[in-house]
Amino acid sequence: MKAEEIRAMEPAAIDVEIEKNRRELLELRCKIALGEDVRPHRVKELKKEVARLMTVLGEKGRVATEGVKA
Repeated sequence: MKAEEIRAMEPAAIDVEIEKNRRELLELRCKIALGEDVRPHRVKELKKEVARLMTVLGEKGRVATEGVKA
């Protein structure tokens, strides 16, 4: 998902997406620990996706609080 697509989402939807990606990341890490066959590059993709989502969520939070202060 691109940053523009994430910026178009509501904060609640971003939270749901973060939680979904974190859950998938946990499942992948468990599979790796158990020695199951997984796509290792997917871990890196998910970590970047979570970081991207959290960054946009933080931006939205800053914009909302700056709007209140002004």
